[in-house]
This record gives sequence, structure tokens and C-alpha cells, in this order.
Amino acid sequence: MPIHPRESDPAVPDPADPTPEGAVRPPRGDLPRSGRPTGPGSDTDQEPGPDAAGGPALSEDEPTAELKELEDRWRRALADLDNLRKRHTRELGRERTAERSRTAAAFLPVLDNLELALTHAGSDPGAIVEGVRAVRDQAVNVLELLGYPRHAETGVAFDPARHEVVGVVQDPDAPPGTVVEVLRPGYGDGERQLRPAAVTVAKRE
Repeated sequence: MPIHPRESDPAVPDPADPTPEGAVRPPRGDLPRSGRPTGPGSDTDQEPGPDAAGGPALSEDEPTAELKELEDRWRRALADLDNLRKRHTRELGRERTAERSRTAAAFLPVLDNLELALTHAGSDPGAIVEGVRAVRDQAVNVLELLGYPRHAETGVAFDPARHEVVGVVQDPDAPPGTVVEVLRPGYGDGERQLRPAAVTVAKRE
């Protein structure tokens, strides 16, 4: 005769069940299983992070290398600028030296004529005046060639840019405000003026 398994009666307590009498027992088969939770809100449904995607991470050495390259370019630019400044200073010094040499060489004939005049002064004292005047004219010509013409005109209107008043005189023959006498000639014009002419001016009535 076959033996059928005995069905458990919920009203009859199970001797293997440790639940005390009168306590509420949870329904069998509805207990949650241990482990990671599953469902729409669980961690298993979240998108993988950037590390899990397997993408290459940015290297921290790239900004440092770019900064070093910019610093090297900056240092090279400073070095080039310093070399340019030094070269310009050397060229300017050479130009100044050459200009001084040309100016000094232009006055050498003047000195030669002065030496010649002094040599003949003992034999003919009267000729010294003509020799000095010739040397003076030669020196004035040299200054004019260098860009500094001589100004010693009288009877012209007073010009504060070219004349320096050292005295005012009463001269009935001279129009008021005109140059009566030049005490010291002037040389040059405008920005290339070496000095203004020292003059006396006719007094205004």
C-alpha cells in the first residue's frame, strides 16, 4: 500500500518550527533571498562610470610639457631681444665714432691754414690779418657743409627762434624791433641749431 506524504495543517504546530506559540509566522516561500537587491532601483541598473568604460585617462604630464615648451619659447624670445639690443648699441656706437671722425677730418684743413698763417706771421705781420680772415671763412664753410649755416645779418626783424637779445638800443635810423648789431654769430636752424645769434635790437617807440 503506497504511503502518501502527510500534508501539514496550519492549525497544528510543527514540532520542528522554533517559533513560539502565539507569534505571527511569516508565510513560507515569500521571504526575500539574501544577496544583492534586484529591481529598477538597484545598483545593477546604473550606467557604468567613466573608469568602467575603458576610456584613456588624461595624463598629468601633458599640461606640464606644454608649460615647459611655452617657457622655452619665452626664454628664446628674451635672448633674441637682448642680442638685438646689444647689436643695435654696437652699431650706434660705430656710427657715432664715424660721424665724429668725419667732423674732425673736415676741420683739419682749417688747422693746417692756421699753422701756415702763424708760420708767415714773422716775415709779413700785415698778412696775418688776411690769413686769419681766410681761415675764418674756411671754418664757416665747413660748418655750413655739416648743416649749420652762419647767421650774422643786421637790419632783419628780430626772430626769437634765431636771435638772443643782449641789449636794446635807441637808433633813429633802424626800424623798431630790428637787429642793429650782431655781437656773436649764430649757427644752425630749427632743431639743428647749435646756438642763436646774440644781438642788440632797436628800441620800440
